[in-house]
Amino acid sequence: MSTVTVSEKGQVVIPAEIRKLLGIAPGTQLDFTIEGQSLRVEVSRRAAPTRLEDGYGLLVCRKPGKRRLSEFDVAEAMRKQTK
Repeated sequence: MSTVTVSEKGQVVIPAEIRKLLGIAPGTQLDFTIEGQSLRVEVSRRAAPTRLEDGYGLLVCRKPGKRRLSEFDVAEAMRKQTK
């Protein structure tokens, strides 16, 4: 059994050995159920592994000429897409 501490925001860190054993990775969804005075946590959906290539072409720059990544404002591009 592992003991963890709850943060002020209600967050806990699942110990690495448990994450590895249950296949919990970033993006994995967990279900919480209260059973009397106990809390049951179950893996409901595992995150599919992703590859860098899967994101190719996701951001498109329509301005002529070449631009450096450091010149590209991702937040601004996302704001424009939601309008």
